[in-house]
Amino acid sequence: MSSKRLLVLILALLLISISWWGVVTARTGLVIRQLSREGVPLLYVAPKNAFKAPGVLIAHGYAGSKQLMLGYAHVLAHAGYAVMLWDFDSHAANSQPLERNSLQKNLDTAYAALVTQPEVDGSRLATLGHSMGSGAVMSAAIADVDRYAASVAVSPTGVSVTANAPRNLQLQAGSWEVGFVANARRLLQAGGGENLNLANGIGRSLVIIPNAEHITILFRNQSHQAAKNWLDATFGVQRPSNYVDRRMIWYGLHLLGWLAVLAAIASSLVVPASISKPRQLKSFVGLLIAPFVASGVLLLLNRIADLDSLGGMLVGGAIAIWFGIAGLTWLIIISRLTIPTLRAVFVGVVLFVVLWIALGVMAQVVWLQWWLIPVRLGLFPLLALICFPWFLASGVAQQSLKLGKRILWWLGQSTVLVGGFILVLYLLPQLGFIYLLLPLFPILMLIFSFAASLLNEPWSYAIGSAMFFGWILAAAFPLA
Repeated sequence: MSSKRLLVLILALLLISISWWGVVTARTGLVIRQLSREGVPLLYVAPKNAFKAPGVLIAHGYAGSKQLMLGYAHVLAHAGYAVMLWDFDSHAANSQPLERNSLQKNLDTAYAALVTQPEVDGSRLATLGHSMGSGAVMSAAIADVDRYAASVAVSPTGVSVTANAPRNLQLQAGSWEVGFVANARRLLQAGGGENLNLANGIGRSLVIIPNAEHITILFRNQSHQAAKNWLDATFGVQRPSNYVDRRMIWYGLHLLGWLAVLAAIASSLVVPASISKPRQLKSFVGLLIAPFVASGVLLLLNRIADLDSLGGMLVGGAIAIWFGIAGLTWLIIISRLTIPTLRAVFVGVVLFVVLWIALGVMAQVVWLQWWLIPVRLGLFPLLALICFPWFLASGVAQQSLKLGKRILWWLGQSTVLVGGFILVLYLLPQLGFIYLLLPLFPILMLIFSFAASLLNEPWSYAIGSAMFFGWILAAAFPLA
């Protein structure tokens, strides 16, 4: 290893260490307990040595997890609240099937666990939920109006709000999620309009978080503080707290650190390319045609199968099949394949391990349930195998590109993916949740393109990237 690469490696490890220090420091002064009740994984966060603290139930949205809502939990816990989070059925670490009454049943389980915690004042409770979870917490607060003194609904869904129920309702929506903003305004109107009469339990408020959409709103300090201030006003809490949740910044530095590690060791992983590079025009034509073929195949599959639950996952299986069909189409157009060498396979596995650590290890305690429960672990190889053709075709197309052309290919692939899935949504509106994921594709493709630039060997790149993407799908989407 050259001295330059050694320096990069040292700086990367330093960055990783600093990022872990930042995440661990965010827990200072908090008690955190992992619990399980009736098969529901629970996470309890509260101030150390708290006594008679107000309790808050925090519910995630569709395809979310308890980790995704930790920003609110940390802000509230540092401000004196005891918080309970959980994974809804079929989500994250919860393997139980999602049924009609699952949301209410899971919420009741979390409530029962919260009020038994020694730090909690069971007579002072509130709820907070995002998207699907907002509907669950508002419904619970409407059904038992005396149990919860306040509710915060982030990106709210539709429920039967009145002027008296739920008590002290704050609605939040990001300015970029137009549909949820409109729904929040409807709920506000149904609830009697804005007022600050929290003493009588009929307070109503709407907070629009600027420049935020359905996912990024969860990491915005303005959203966290608005929720805290609303609950403080409800309960009369005056505990000073200057805590701002910056764990996602530390997470980003952790990710950059591991990508720098990959760059530092890449020279030791180089494998001679075993597939001839096609002409750029041919590669580009294949990239443009592939989404139409994949979308058409999904449309046909929808006539003979339950598209929502393909591959044992809700929505995630359909995404994997789209990638698989698009990749096969692209491969047929651009390349004649050869058998990979054992070293290429080994390097691909190393790439997967590095990306797996880079994205996931810290994510487990920051925003994503990264460790797979057995049923998800069983789905992972299948999802990776289905997605493999796309990454092999992408690896072939990106061989030996200079920086300028590589950036263009990243932009091209990102545009094609976003456009392709918009076409899928037009043809198959029942997969509408994909719309909320579109901003993530360019970020993922940037990471993949960076890996391709370091390895420059299609098989190694495809094996590592497909395994990594398959793991993401297995981790993120609800079980069918």
